[in-house]
Amino acid sequence: MPMPGPHTERSIRLRAGLLISGTLDKLTGGNLYDRMLVEHLRATGHYMRVFSLPGQTYPSRLLGNFAFSMIERIKEESLDILLQDELEHAALFQLNQRLKKQIDCPVVSIVHHLRSAELRPSWQNSLYRMVERRYLQSVDGFVFNGENTKASVHRLCGRQLPMVVAHPGGNRLGADTTEAEIIDRARQPGAIRVLFVGNVIRRKGLHVLVEAMKQLPVGACTLTIIGSLSLDKRYVREIIQQIDQNGMGNRVAILGALSDRELSGQLKSAHVLAVPSSYEGFGIVYLESRGFGLPAIGSAAGGAGEIITHEHDGFLLPVDDVHSLARYLNRLHQDRNLLTAMSLNAFQRFQNHPTWQQTCRKITAFMESMTTRNGNGSY
Repeated sequence: MPMPGPHTERSIRLRAGLLISGTLDKLTGGNLYDRMLVEHLRATGHYMRVFSLPGQTYPSRLLGNFAFSMIERIKEESLDILLQDELEHAALFQLNQRLKKQIDCPVVSIVHHLRSAELRPSWQNSLYRMVERRYLQSVDGFVFNGENTKASVHRLCGRQLPMVVAHPGGNRLGADTTEAEIIDRARQPGAIRVLFVGNVIRRKGLHVLVEAMKQLPVGACTLTIIGSLSLDKRYVREIIQQIDQNGMGNRVAILGALSDRELSGQLKSAHVLAVPSSYEGFGIVYLESRGFGLPAIGSAAGGAGEIITHEHDGFLLPVDDVHSLARYLNRLHQDRNLLTAMSLNAFQRFQNHPTWQQTCRKITAFMESMTTRNGNGSY
């Protein structure tokens, strides 16, 4: 959906920067959020410079704290505000101390979710919390993608800074599904078509979904897997082996990453979205699927509860709860009235959710308030 033209909003024009690693075309929800904001700012007449930090792995990103040439590049831009993706905290927790002594503008962190909130051994998360806390204490304000993320940051660093909660939009795919189509789809006999959409990495919980399907009667459901297969090739091999060992090859299709148009087609034909992640800061795919009238099944951990209302427009389950997931899928298969009601509830809830345009306008207004908050330029 096109963004508003360059002269449809405000007379103020910002010179803004965004610090990320790599490029904005990676297939993640965080990258999508950043990209939509950058496109909106540019389309509405603002100057937006994207700075790319070195490093792809967590240890290599730590070296970004010594990227002193980056400070010089940022200084040259004479920015009004500098945004940073919190997912790059490993490269910035120390660099920010030097950076803020040499630039005269606020530094605002866009927080999608905390790495230390993910499910992993406690000793590892203790280290991540230490680094993230140090980073969060080095910025002047926050953009949160949801209330869950906001609460996580406040628990970790305890700072009350200027902030805005701006939920992701859900209208990127331009869903054109109607209520009549949703009702007709839900009442079709046969197996329900389950869709998994997400990078095929362990955190997304695909192995839990495959194991749940194993518990269902043959003919109860089919599964289509959409998402990048290149981020964790060892895990992908485990999934393929799990499918083969359970004799489910004729019920599971692995499609890999798709274009937006292809993804829309899959969402339009599916009955339910199931992404039982161990943790999601928000979970944009839960929201986007609602535009096609899909009930969503996600984990109760993290931000999925901001999108899914349990037993109303989907289900929330404990982390790694195979049995509950199997039970919910079987209920939707056996009770098409329930499937129809949940599908319509999901679709109707989507109609009231902010668009990307509204979300980006909210963030832009917050950015403007940050540039005028302290007239003496002290941050």
